[in-house]
Amino acid sequence: MNAMEKKKRRFSFRLAVQLAFTALSNGYITGFMKGKIYQGPLKQLCLPGLNCYSCPGALGSCPIGALQAVIASRNFSMSYYVLGFLMMVGALGGRLVCGFLCPFGLAQDLLHKIPLPRKMKIRRIPGEGRIGYLRYGVLLAFVVLLPMLAVNIIGQGDPWFCKYICPSGTLMGGVPLVMLGQGFRDAADTLFDWKLMVLVFFAVFSIVYYRPFCRFLCPLGAIYGLTNPVSIYRYRLVEERCTHCGACRRACKLGIDPAKAPNSPQCIRCGECVKACPHHALLPTVAGKTCDRGCETCGKCKQAG
Repeated sequence: MNAMEKKKRRFSFRLAVQLAFTALSNGYITGFMKGKIYQGPLKQLCLPGLNCYSCPGALGSCPIGALQAVIASRNFSMSYYVLGFLMMVGALGGRLVCGFLCPFGLAQDLLHKIPLPRKMKIRRIPGEGRIGYLRYGVLLAFVVLLPMLAVNIIGQGDPWFCKYICPSGTLMGGVPLVMLGQGFRDAADTLFDWKLMVLVFFAVFSIVYYRPFCRFLCPLGAIYGLTNPVSIYRYRLVEERCTHCGACRRACKLGIDPAKAPNSPQCIRCGECVKACPHHALLPTVAGKTCDRGCETCGKCKQAG
């Protein structure tokens, strides 16, 4: 198997996982047929990605939506289940969820595959590193503070992020429900128009620029990103093998230099840098240990020790 075939095979594996998980977690077919939201016992469980509660096929809940629902409640209490879930998922794989299990991440990946002349694809924008801190502001303001503090007369807050920003909710929940039910179409107002504009903006932006929502606004990615350096599954740079040739940096669509920051909070662990390294200096590890199977397929674990 030559290098091109290996790259295609591995890439196809990631895409297969993304498609399979999205289909499985949104597999309530009756919801799509009848234009209704599943409200069975599974909805009490969180899914790891930005999977909208209001999607007709959704079998679980988005952790950001669930967190806001508790914070915005007039009987406010700390959601230890959601916080524990986020900590557990982050501790296991960090932003591996973003690369493999997030439906809106998949949508952005597919949009970016739309062929355009190379000069129309944007690799970097000015100040993107600083703009990336916006996602922490969105997390603090729209997910925590506003639902907690901006309440009505009975003490009930709004899920500000879900209501005013989240393009995943519009794509997976708002648009299908409006298409499937007359009642939802009648209820659509200027807020829905605003959310639709946000979705269209990120959809068009994703065609020319890789994963803009993940980079700049996603609060879930912000949480998982903080755990990237300490998660059980992470990347390891074998310093003595690295020649700083720049192959991993050129392969990274998020503009990260893995030789300097192999576990950057921006990294979604798609594995492109690992595949691109000609010296096998970048390796995925579990609890700091590389694969010890000694398989003949790659041999990277043998070479790195």
